[in-house]
Amino acid sequence: MKHFRHRFPPFIPLLFIILLSACHRNGGRVLEIAYVSGVQAILRDRVAAVYEKTGVVKNGDRVEVLDHDRRFVKVRTATGATGWVEQRYLVGQEVYDQIQKLTADNRNDPVQAQGTTRNDTNLHVEPGRDAEHLYQISAGEKLSLLKRGTAEKPGTFTPPARSAKPTVDKTQNEPDKNPDKNKEEKNQAEKPVPVIEDWWLVRDSHDRVGWVLGRMIDLDVPLDVAQYAEGQRIVAFFVLNQVQDGDKKVAQYLTVLTEPKDGLPFDFNQIRVFTWNVKRHRYETAYRERMEGVLPVTVAQENFDKEGKLPVFIIRVKDDSGTVSEHKYKLNTPIVRRVLAPGEQPQQRSVSKKAASRKTKRRR
Repeated sequence: MKHFRHRFPPFIPLLFIILLSACHRNGGRVLEIAYVSGVQAILRDRVAAVYEKTGVVKNGDRVEVLDHDRRFVKVRTATGATGWVEQRYLVGQEVYDQIQKLTADNRNDPVQAQGTTRNDTNLHVEPGRDAEHLYQISAGEKLSLLKRGTAEKPGTFTPPARSAKPTVDKTQNEPDKNPDKNKEEKNQAEKPVPVIEDWWLVRDSHDRVGWVLGRMIDLDVPLDVAQYAEGQRIVAFFVLNQVQDGDKKVAQYLTVLTEPKDGLPFDFNQIRVFTWNVKRHRYETAYRERMEGVLPVTVAQENFDKEGKLPVFIIRVKDDSGTVSEHKYKLNTPIVRRVLAPGEQPQQRSVSKKAASRKTKRRR
């Protein structure tokens, strides 16, 4: 009896090997670690228009990258589910490490204000809309504000300011002595100025630290104090102490304010202290001062011998040369006074010409 051996065409074994290797590409070997930066994303069983859903990954999930295919990545989740996900929903290990470093480096920073997010927003690794981000913060989440930063808004410029046309003496027909200089000045004046936005370094409800666009945050300033902002922007606010008014305790505040616009070269330019008048049952301005200041502001308690333990606050002030010095103040309700450092001389307040004129007339 003859035995017949089935003979395959010579190309069949090679095709089988290629298909087998495609099915087991990388053999499940982990190429890198990634994290989900989108709110959530679907895992697919294949990269095709028609696919089966194999799972879902959510914001912040850690995944193992098994393979790449143009704009898709094959991943494995902590539960062992595998599938393909769009690359745009993932960031690398370096972004996660940057968020971890920000969190560690700013763990003990003094909180400057409490705020609430207006909309869903991203937690960036540095100020700027184009900066990498990992975690997403939901609308209405409470945040602790730590530092202010600025960044240029991509692709936006303000038009140059138009200067008034200079008057020309028609009796003079003298030619311009330096036309190149005038042309350079004109080009400089017509150059568009980039739009600068304010950003805040924040700590979210999960103790993660990162940068959030300033306009996405509403400060939780008590309405009784916020109504006295007088058109200025409250940058930070602090409870100095509490006073007893009948059967309730009322907080007294330090507020830090600035002009209502982004991109200023200082964090604030005014401080105001609001104390509670227990006779009239209302807030009153106990102290106000203007300066160019930088955050952070710190608040503490200190013992002042006969005055006892009083709230103090330290303001960091920047002078014309850019040097930053610390000014300490104490509140002995309702009086606020500077606390001079050893050897520091009190600064004399400058008197306006109008006030000086009034004093002179009184003396006469």
